[in-house]
Amino acid sequence: MSYRGGNNNFAGAPIGSPMGAPQYTSYPNQGSKSSKGFLSQLKDNFERLNDKVEGLTDYPFVRKIQPYIPTIARFFIVATFYEDSIRILTQWTDQVFYLYEWKRYPYYFVIFFLFSVSIVMFVGATLLILRKQTIYATGALCSCIILQGIIYGLFAGSSFVLRNFSVIGGLLIAFSDSIVQNKTTFGMLPELHDQKKQFKGYLLLAGRILIVLMFIGFTFSKSWLTVFITLIGTVCFAIGYKTKMASLMLGLILTFYNITVNNYWLHDQTKRDFLKYEFYQNLSIIGGLLLITNTGAGEMSIDSKKKVY
Repeated sequence: MSYRGGNNNFAGAPIGSPMGAPQYTSYPNQGSKSSKGFLSQLKDNFERLNDKVEGLTDYPFVRKIQPYIPTIARFFIVATFYEDSIRILTQWTDQVFYLYEWKRYPYYFVIFFLFSVSIVMFVGATLLILRKQTIYATGALCSCIILQGIIYGLFAGSSFVLRNFSVIGGLLIAFSDSIVQNKTTFGMLPELHDQKKQFKGYLLLAGRILIVLMFIGFTFSKSWLTVFITLIGTVCFAIGYKTKMASLMLGLILTFYNITVNNYWLHDQTKRDFLKYEFYQNLSIIGGLLLITNTGAGEMSIDSKKKVY
């Protein structure tokens, strides 16, 4: 966000007929049978794995922490804004020097911008955790991402754009979690067309699509196994198929990568700022993935349509 210092064909066999004319009889395509058997077994294994993941909520420990998962996930989502806000204030001189001396913005504009964006990020992040004024908080945090990208000139890097779109996706998922569904209408009859529920479904769809954008750049720089698993996970997550398992799978991969690669606490000041930025941005995306495991994929998903049909 803000300035960071440093850098088979059928087989036949002739058989004599009573008239002596050769005929051919065909045998089943063994390769086709075996491939179908493999795909069927693969699907069965996939379903069993999904059932195990879905059954995690039955464990006593998970039941105990489940009420706290949304709050933890929302904190993860906004952690990058806390980090950025605090860093602007603690590195105030460097921030002013970069924008005033290097980017050539007017001095008083730089002071007003840095002070305003740091306060807005801190307050907006706190409101989103507390689920207070979530519309304004989400809008303010999304605006901070866009404004900082423009002012600091960071939109030139594709990785920055994809990563920050994913952070916006996490914010949309956090906002959707604050929408309370209307269960009944007058006369205590079920509401047939719940507009809030539909709106929440669209928000979750947009959030899921935006989150997987980050994995475009992340995936292809890893091992072939990671690429394969991540591709499956991102497709399933985006379309809302076996969403809980997909989000857990992507979250575990990103968490492992974040701790082993973006371990800024093991580096000196030269590299620490950049790694710290990536660590908290990834943590925000992990929070979005974690929140989806609790809220579900929403109405605009294959999981939801399967329940209807």
